[in-house]
Amino acid sequence: MKNVMISYEMFVFLLRYHLLEDDNCLNEIRQGLEQKLDSLVYHELYAKYKTAPTQEEREKARQEYLEKRGVPDSFRW
Repeated sequence: MKNVMISYEMFVFLLRYHLLEDDNCLNEIRQGLEQKLDSLVYHELYAKYKTAPTQEEREKARQEYLEKRGVPDSFRW
């Protein structure tokens, strides 16, 4: 199983929410987890692009990565 690192601030928000039942930090938790999930997806797509066994799979993964990152077609090579 892989480990995922979070910031100290996110850890404190999660502790406050779960242990102290403080609902005031729900937006921060939601935003932080969405950012972390996006980061994990970007990393996974980039790794797939770099390690794909065939040229076609590499190019497909590269296009998917650039699309997810929001790089416009006119800026791509």
